[in-house]
Amino acid sequence: MTQSLHAGYHRPRMLRHVGRFSPVRIHSMHHQSGRHIRLLLAPGLSLYDALVRPLAEIGVTSASTTILGGQFARLEYCVAPPDPSGHAVIAYSPPIDAGAAYLVFGNATLGKDMQGKALVHCHASVRVASGEVKGGHIVPQASVVGAQPIPVLVTALEGFELRQALDDETNIPLLKPFKES
Repeated sequence: MTQSLHAGYHRPRMLRHVGRFSPVRIHSMHHQSGRHIRLLLAPGLSLYDALVRPLAEIGVTSASTTILGGQFARLEYCVAPPDPSGHAVIAYSPPIDAGAAYLVFGNATLGKDMQGKALVHCHASVRVASGEVKGGHIVPQASVVGAQPIPVLVTALEGFELRQALDDETNIPLLKPFKES
């Protein structure tokens, strides 16, 4: 291939895990059923509250969601470059203020943090006011839904829950499946 075919593309980054090798890279569980829910994120609420509150009301504490796109009055995100200290595989950047932005598409996972509180982990592509498309980890508590509801497809995880736990291989906390307690 010629160099011109690669113009505009970045070389993929190589990350080396800092911890003990685990032969089980993906931890998974399944259940015979799971509810599918259509949800509208309420205007004026943070992404965190707009997801957590209505799902908690119907007993959903672990879920996989697809955010179909919509305007945020305020949106913050961060990126995850390699950890310069070498202590972990990545280190999140400080939050980047995107201001009013359009979330093009996102996936959010709902689980529990290490203290048992609701945790929302969201990856998304956003279009900022300048028209540029950015992407990264959305800061759910700091990102506020705009004037119109935003549609979300939710798959409730039944028979098990997602809990944050330290991953020995990456040396960062990850959401992992556990049998419900």
